[in-house]
Amino acid sequence: MSAFLQQLPALLGVVVGALGSYLALVRSDRARFARERSARWEERRLSVYAEYARAVKRSVNLMYRVASHLGNDPHPYPLSPQEAEPQLAQATDGRDPAGEALVMLGSRDVVERARTWVTVVMDMERFLREGTHDPRAWQALLERQRAGREGYYAAVREDLGLPPGHPAHWPTMPPPSSSTSPSPSPSPSPSP
Repeated sequence: MSAFLQQLPALLGVVVGALGSYLALVRSDRARFARERSARWEERRLSVYAEYARAVKRSVNLMYRVASHLGNDPHPYPLSPQEAEPQLAQATDGRDPAGEALVMLGSRDVVERARTWVTVVMDMERFLREGTHDPRAWQALLERQRAGREGYYAAVREDLGLPPGHPAHWPTMPPPSSSTSPSPSPSPSPSP
């Protein structure tokens, strides 16, 4: 019996060590699983955020072209409202599912900033549907749209823990003047 008692502390040490190793491994696995799950959800949110931005930008890019047809924008590829109508409808239809995914997975701030941005885009659509020719009013709408877009991107970056990004304000060429001297063709309105 004395041999057993002499080895009991070593046996208890092995049992405690094995139990401690098991508990450390379980805790480590749980932490790794939580990190991986968090990373997967961040990837999904980033994908949803990017898809929503692409859907809104499809509408905005088409509107640049329609605005050019109406004389409000210097975009070099004008598109008549009649030609743009089915494309705008398709872009709007694509925006709806992207918006639903955004509402489901996005943070409150990102969803609110997205709402602000898309509200301006809808104002731009209304402006063009009415056939308005007012370059100054169009430029004001563009500035509001760009501010809405910048706010959306800032909220996305904050939600995902990304560093601040570029404000994406590209210089644009003014509409060509009515002078008789040849001028270089204007570049398209920036996509931002």
